[in-house]
Amino acid sequence: MGRISVSCLFPASWHFSISPVGCPRILNTNLRQIVVVGILAAAVSLLYFSVIIIRHKYGRLSRDKKFHRYLARVTDIEATDTSNPHINYGIVVDCGSSGSRIFVYCWPRHNGNPHDLLDIRQMRDKNRKPVVMKIKPGISEFATSPEKVSDYISPLLSFAAEHVPRGKHKETPLYILCTAGMRILPESQQKAILEDLLTDVPAHFDFLFSDSHAEVISGKQEGVYAWIGINFVLGRFEHIEDDDEAVVEVNVPGAESQAAIVRKRTAGILDMGGVSTQIAYEVPKSVSFASSQQEEVAKNLLAEFNLGCDVHRTEHVYRVYVATFLGFGGNAARQRYEDSIFASTLLRNRLLSKQTGLTSDTPYLDPCLPLDIRDEIQQNGQTMYLRGTGDFTLCRKTLQPFMNKTNETQTSLNGVYQPPVHFQNSEFYGFSEFYYCTEDVLRMGGDYNAAKFIKAAKDYCATKWSVLRERFDQGLYASHADLHRLKYQCFKSAWMYEVFHRGFSFPVNYSNLKTALQVYDKEVQWTLGAILYRTRFLPLRDIQQETFRAGHAHWRSFSFVYNHYLFSACFLVVVLSILLYLLRLRRIHRRMLWSGSASSLWMEEGLPPQKMAGAL
Repeated sequence: MGRISVSCLFPASWHFSISPVGCPRILNTNLRQIVVVGILAAAVSLLYFSVIIIRHKYGRLSRDKKFHRYLARVTDIEATDTSNPHINYGIVVDCGSSGSRIFVYCWPRHNGNPHDLLDIRQMRDKNRKPVVMKIKPGISEFATSPEKVSDYISPLLSFAAEHVPRGKHKETPLYILCTAGMRILPESQQKAILEDLLTDVPAHFDFLFSDSHAEVISGKQEGVYAWIGINFVLGRFEHIEDDDEAVVEVNVPGAESQAAIVRKRTAGILDMGGVSTQIAYEVPKSVSFASSQQEEVAKNLLAEFNLGCDVHRTEHVYRVYVATFLGFGGNAARQRYEDSIFASTLLRNRLLSKQTGLTSDTPYLDPCLPLDIRDEIQQNGQTMYLRGTGDFTLCRKTLQPFMNKTNETQTSLNGVYQPPVHFQNSEFYGFSEFYYCTEDVLRMGGDYNAAKFIKAAKDYCATKWSVLRERFDQGLYASHADLHRLKYQCFKSAWMYEVFHRGFSFPVNYSNLKTALQVYDKEVQWTLGAILYRTRFLPLRDIQQETFRAGHAHWRSFSFVYNHYLFSACFLVVVLSILLYLLRLRRIHRRMLWSGSASSLWMEEGLPPQKMAGAL
């Protein structure tokens, strides 16, 4: 009769047979063998499911890490713990044209990983309010009396000194950065003001303040700082963690011959103020120029910098295009437009002997004002009367020559060089007038859609002024929208549209523009980018203090990710060792029983007992 013999490569006692007739013989197998097999199967199953579950858990944690980090930024409203000795501080004074503001920032100790940036946040007082203070007038008002500048700025520094712990003053960097108002002053007056600051501030305050910490920054620097601040808050300088994150291939400046690196896609910014309009975005690929003159211009518009603390690492090297256009802000554009229609109408009146605009009965018909609104332009003692026709399409057409576009390739407003934008893989945020135009009255801020915007703007412009006033009185518009906004909404909507699509050449189907006033419920200032850039080497101090741990950063990361596999493997080894040990004991026990039974048999037959060879 056939017999099937099943045997493992484990101890010889782990053996049983199955015969065709006696299939139930397996049931005669020792119960302990069945238990052992069951335990082994359970251990293998446990190992398998533990790996699956833990992998899912860690994958989830990895995905949630980004969310929690962003959530921390959104809900970062807790008071700063000034008793924590590991919190560091930094101060930036924004000396603008109309006033000066001081911002106090803080950050925990760097984690020692040279790939990561400092986690800088705005300091909050015990009432959870941002530590910010503003004074007037602008610092440029002291151009003729620079000796008074230190007294002027002293209240700001005293304010910061009250909030930064006293023991931290000497290691807290202070930056006094002057913008538009100071730029228009002669260099001699700029130098006199800065020298007064560099002389008197260290005499009264213990902040870390050196000669390079007080300067007049260019519009290009200010634009770069704004770009850094926005992308830092958006988390675009962090490492790729999810497969669905938007990425871009980058030819690192200075290393174009090397292979492109892949990192998170950064966001561009558009900011239209009252006087000027600014655009800033990363240029990931090497650029070419139509002429040598264009190349020279581009050198002043492209900024290349490394945000990392190690100049030899390239993951935080960026090439950013920044251009500022004076006269292209919303209010300045309206002024240019009014100057143009005033001059052209007077000339036409003289040539054709007409009286257009000279009386309220014969007003100039302005397509860029709401329907039937009355307005006036006054210049050189003369008054020109306007009446709105609310023709949004004609208004756009009228404004197109004000873009000052040229026929040269790769140019934007005023014929200024602009590197190409990869529209299919890009994202932009529009601030100030881009937000006000879409949200204050039209109530469609956020994701921009050109077709919907045009329709809403046309409807608004074509609505009678009396109806708009009635809606305003009913509170149907944004709380901070005033009559000035209502009056010039039609013009500014057309201006914003033309600047964006004709000036900067964004296609009408571009869908990655978000108009916003804040990012994650916070107003992001260029000063955040300034403190981040100027303190980029500070992590070296923490890295040097933790040389040993930094040297083992890779192993720490490896063990953190894979320690559950190591634990499972160790668990399996221990279980198998225990099983083998139990089987060994069982084998010894069976041999002892066999020896005892053999001795009893010999004694029954009158034979002397035999000694076991190789006693165990």
